[in-house]
Amino acid sequence: MKSYVIYDEALERKLIGYLLYYEKSESFIIELSEELDEWEAPLLFQRLVRDKIYTVPRDISLMWVKERVIPNGRQNIGSILKNHKLKDYSEMALLSLSKGRCSQDNCYITEIEMEKIPKDIKDRMKKNIWECFPTEDNQLVCLFQDDVVKKVELLQLVKQYKELSYVLKNRKLLDSVKIGAGGYSVIFNDSIEIQVSDLRATGQSVPLTSTDFYNFVRRNVIDTTKTCELLQCSRQNLSYLVKEKKIQPIIYGTKENLYLKGEVEKVMGE
Repeated sequence: MKSYVIYDEALERKLIGYLLYYEKSESFIIELSEELDEWEAPLLFQRLVRDKIYTVPRDISLMWVKERVIPNGRQNIGSILKNHKLKDYSEMALLSLSKGRCSQDNCYITEIEMEKIPKDIKDRMKKNIWECFPTEDNQLVCLFQDDVVKKVELLQLVKQYKELSYVLKNRKLLDSVKIGAGGYSVIFNDSIEIQVSDLRATGQSVPLTSTDFYNFVRRNVIDTTKTCELLQCSRQNLSYLVKEKKIQPIIYGTKENLYLKGEVEKVMGE
């Protein structure tokens, strides 16, 4: 991940916020300064600041970036990339070359090490999601980075996210859920994105922590090698037990399966 400070030169280098770039997913997120008021904020962010929303959603963050770079469809884009020694079109590379400047405002960016991001921004990021999984009754259990666990009734979010209705009708789509860049959202089918703030606001607290779930998995999920060791049997014998439904993996792999330790110990006692 790369991080940048956003300043406004016209406001005596007023701190606007921080631009975070997640290289693997090529995603942008902007964290605005809470000291920013509505009239100091760039036009695209004024409504958010007025509503005291300081984490800019991924789509709006991308819009801000796109305002400041040459569009991919420009007629002579190949020559422009060649002149700047770029092999492929990259919004982040072009943004860095221009230092984020554009004709619409006086903002610019300066790269900063993640360690130098202020504590209040890091604390805000700790509210992001760490992991999640769907339940059989179409709810989503969300484990947040600040050790909070919530169970979200997805049906309550359909009014706000209409496409979510398709997810609730299709178990395959529900199971496709994954964590968005930086834990700022969850994404279904690589297209339907739910913001972490809405998950936290809608979810009901569960009297467990993210650490509890982590410790459960670490202590109670074992691989094929460990299972054979506990059962004192060969892989061939373990395959026979699986075939006879004496024991069932929780996840099948090409070389290794994963098992619940409790299920293995149950077989050991038979």
